[in-house]
Formats: sequence, structure tokens, C-alpha cells
Amino acid sequence: MIELTNVHKAFGPKKVLRGVNLFIAKGTSMVIIGGSGTGKSVCLKSVLGLVKPDSGTITLDGEDVSRAERDSFLARFGMLFQGGALFDSLPVWQNVGFRLMRGSLKRPQAEAREIAIEKLRRVGLTPDVADLFPAELSGGMQKRVGLARAIAAEPEIIFFDEPTTGLDPIMSGVINDLIREIVTEMGATAMTITHDMSSVRAIADNIAMLHDGVIQWTGPVADMDASGDPYLDQFIHGRAEGPIEAVR
Repeated sequence: MIELTNVHKAFGPKKVLRGVNLFIAKGTSMVIIGGSGTGKSVCLKSVLGLVKPDSGTITLDGEDVSRAERDSFLARFGMLFQGGALFDSLPVWQNVGFRLMRGSLKRPQAEAREIAIEKLRRVGLTPDVADLFPAELSGGMQKRVGLARAIAAEPEIIFFDEPTTGLDPIMSGVINDLIREIVTEMGATAMTITHDMSSVRAIADNIAMLHDGVIQWTGPVADMDASGDPYLDQFIHGRAEGPIEAVR
């Protein structure tokens, strides 16, 4: 469904992507792992068209994303942002239903509220949360609201940017389980970037190891521990020694 072919991107003299090749099949969950600053977020933003590659192609269902009509293209995506990215001045239900009240998806306010409450229930939040403001919620609840917003418009593709950052291990497990359940229920195609190996094991069908601007290894998550790839092996076991140089 999503394919990156020989994608390059530099910011000034810094070459971030140096020929990324990646294939994500429809209805599967791909998790991209790698150290900080290796280009995971740049990959994600490139697919969304927020960053324009210097060369190479990115296609969605065979169509070059750079030539797609923006509104209809973006309507196919949902996004869970790393920091939640909730609007402080809006109550929870308006955060969840934000897209539903705007653009081509525009629904009456009452209908958008009803859908928002339904999605809040899906992520384990009660209807009384709908009228609270983000500042009144815990970090775990804010992450659930962000997930409810990501699925509110029933997208075909969902991106998750470090979905468990800032959460304790128990809440991280809850969010991972929710992501896996929801992606499976919706039949969505998912792309996640994370450092959290518990997330990788919980939500991935396939993983891709990004290092030094290229995909060093990709394959089913079941093959990860016996990959034989020194970059992947060092990363998943958190070893200081190996081909990946630790920044000191």
C-alpha cells in the first residue's frame, strides 16, 4: 500500500535519508525502529507530504504522493502524535471530533460529538470525560484521547509517532494493546516509529531497522531475535558495543 523507493533527503549538509527502500503491505502493521536522529520522523513526514524528498519516489496504492490531491489524500490518514498534540483550549470531545467538523468530512456538531463519545468509549474513556479539558487529564488519558482522535474519521492508514513516550510500563502496555486491537478491528494499515521494544513486540507485524539513512534490515517481527543482523541485534538488546556508535 505504501512504498518508498530510493528516497533521499538532506537538510543542508546533513544527509538524513540516503536511499530508503521500504514496502508496507495493505492491512499490516509496520514498525520502524532506530536511534534518535536516524530519520524515522523524516520518513513518516515524507509519506504525508510534509517533507519533500530530494530524490526517489513514495507511492500510496501506486500513486506518487507528491501528485496526489491533498485534501482527499490526507483524509485517508489518522495520526497519533508523540506528545498528544491536543488543543488546550478545546474540550476533549472537540479534540476528538476536530476533523469531523471541518473540510470535506464536515458533520453537524451534534453528530461529531456523538462520534467522539463513541471513540472515547472505544479507548476506555467514559462519556463524562468528553467535556473536560486536556489539562484535567493524566498523561495516559491524554494519550487515549489522541488515539480516539486518530481513529475518529475511520482512516485507512494510521501513523503512530512514539505512542508510549512518557508513559509508565503499565500504561504503555495498555496503549500498545489498544493500538493492536483497533488496527486489527479496522483492518487499517499502520506505520509506527518507536524506541520502545515492548511496543515493537506488541503491535508489529513487520519491523524495519533504520540506521545511517538506510533500512539495514526488514522482516517479520517473529524473525527479529534471530535476524543475524548486527545493527538490529545491538539495538534490540541495548548493547553499547557494536556497529552503532553511541553518542558520548
